[in-house]
Amino acid sequence: MNVVVVISANAEWKVVKPLFPDAKFEQSPFGEFINLALDTWPMTFFHGGWGKISAAATTQYVIDHLKPDLLINLGTCGGFEGRIERGTIILVEKTIVYDIIEQMTDGEEEIAFYTTKLDLSWLPRVLPSPVLRGLLISGDRDIIASDIPMLIKKYNAVAADWESGAIAWTAKKNNIRTLILRGVTDLVNPNGGEAYGDYELFIQRTREIMKKLFDQLLDWLAAIEKVEQGYRGY
Repeated sequence: MNVVVVISANAEWKVVKPLFPDAKFEQSPFGEFINLALDTWPMTFFHGGWGKISAAATTQYVIDHLKPDLLINLGTCGGFEGRIERGTIILVEKTIVYDIIEQMTDGEEEIAFYTTKLDLSWLPRVLPSPVLRGLLISGDRDIIASDIPMLIKKYNAVAADWESGAIAWTAKKNNIRTLILRGVTDLVNPNGGEAYGDYELFIQRTREIMKKLFDQLLDWLAAIEKVEQGYRGY
């Protein structure tokens, strides 16, 4: 199985690189990448860049040039206080690009066009680590505190990020199996965000989340392989 792991934001890539001190990093037109083996799994880790433009472009580049059987995106997100706990890992089943502003119509058609439901039927029946399955909304912005009541009412959202919507949409257009796991680094409420204005706190929380995701990665791959091999109970 050819596995490519895309790491989006610069902060996420910054804390991932030290996990591989002896790896040889190469350069693509979009960012760095490394080819290595974790345990018995050969895979590529690719820096996809922050925001929707980089996320969509690098996802297509990875699909065209590396031809993955499985595309994985590991990263972070911000949570809505009172609706999700800090440190929760979200298994993304659906993405909505919520920051589209259409003033000639109500914008619902455009929002629907970029809404993606991921087919996760290929995952094991019993997942290898605790996750919250559900929706992640994406926009080229941190969560605006005053938008939270609207986002909850309109989408029943619990968390948001910058890239998942673009990655999911592009991968689905290419019919590529995609696993998106995002961990909640910080919480936002209508009065503001705990990491807003405190970048060092965000980096610290990002380091914790990315380590957690990497610690669980091999368990996910092993469980997926067992499904492919037809093991009972999976």
